[in-house]
This record gives sequence, C-alpha cells and structure tokens, in this order.
Amino acid sequence: MEQTTVWSFPNRGNWATHTGRYRGNWSPYIPRNLILMYSKNGDLILDQFSGSGTTLVEAKLLNRNAIGVDINPEAVHISRKNIDFQSNTNSNIYIKNGDATNLYFLGDDEVDFICTHPPYANIIKYSSDLEGDISLLNDIDYFSAIKAVANESYRVLKKGKFCAIMIGDKRTRGNAVPLGFRLMQIFIDGGFKLKEIIIKEQHNCKSTNKWVNIPRNFLLLAHEYIFVFYKV
Repeated sequence: MEQTTVWSFPNRGNWATHTGRYRGNWSPYIPRNLILMYSKNGDLILDQFSGSGTTLVEAKLLNRNAIGVDINPEAVHISRKNIDFQSNTNSNIYIKNGDATNLYFLGDDEVDFICTHPPYANIIKYSSDLEGDISLLNDIDYFSAIKAVANESYRVLKKGKFCAIMIGDKRTRGNAVPLGFRLMQIFIDGGFKLKEIIIKEQHNCKSTNKWVNIPRNFLLLAHEYIFVFYKV
C-alpha cells in the first residue's frame, strides 16, 4: 500500500478485467489502495459514479461487497460485463442504473465506505443529452449537483466511516478552475471531516498530449486530488 500523500502509477494496471478503454476511468491501483486502507473484509462499499466498474472489480477481488451506481445505462452494461469473472472471494456486487444525487434505494447509515470518481464537471461528456448526467452541466449547476451528492453520501455512510473521492481541476480560457477545492469545501460544509488530501500524479492524459507542443501561457495540469473524508 502507498505510505505518503503523493501517489503515482505510471503503469495504470491491467489485471483481472481492468483496461483503460473507458475514457476517464481511474487506475485500479487507486481504489485498491483506498479499499485496503479504509475498509475490511465483508464491508459494503459504494461507488455512485461507477463508470466501467473499476472500484467494483477491486471490491470483488478484495472480498468486499459493493454497490455501483451510474446514470448512464451504457456504463452499467460495461460494469456488469467487467465484474463477470471467477474469484475466490465471497463478494456480492450489485450494479444499478441510478442517480448519485438521489440514492433512495439505500437506507441511512448503511454503507461502510464510499470510494468514487465523479466527472470533472464537463471536461469529458459521458452522454449527449442524458437527464441527470452531471458531466453535461455548467460549473454552477455542477456544484449544485455535487452538493446533493455530498448530502446523500453523508446520509448513507455509517458514522465514523470514510468517503474517498478523486477529482481534478480544469482550465477555462487559460484560467485555472479549482474543481477539487470547491468539491472539498462542499463536502466539509455538508458535515464531513477531512482526513487526508492526497496528490495523485496524472499519466497518459489525452489533453496533456494535445497541448504539449502548442505555444501557451499556462502550465499543463498534471495532478488530481484524492480527498478522504469521514462522517462524525
């Protein structure tokens, strides 16, 4: 497991069913480290932006139960394919087409650990017109949705348990937009306490490759944040 607050995985990891084909999915090393640090065998893990199912695959391999939620039916289909492999664990993995801002199917204080990776506002649009897809929103509406995500996360998480979220910043017209710090503050305002700020180095980023040889008056973003909160 990682021992410091700076993480870097040049080789993203390709064991089990992991691949980098789903744009924006995180390296499996990240949920693997987080799951091992902040949960135990048999715990229930929630990823409410489950995408292609990276967190769910790791939960299955590490003998945790998990619920994956995604607004996009295509992502749900991909996740179900990716968790369909033989394992020596006793994990139960559930995948639901749903909205991270309204986890009505989960009770209060039901989840042992939240491990998730939301869209970075509208940097990558995961659909063209899907209702509830926060990757289509402008910044104001995006942060309004993140507030609802924070409130639902706090509601479903057990007291004393942890919530880990990875997010990066973006640029608009050359200016930095601190998505990470704004999300961090929203979760703190929602009642969470901040345990860790982890800096994760980016590798193989398509936008970096696009800009690297173009004259510009700004630095290339090459980091993301992993915020680890806990419920009091």
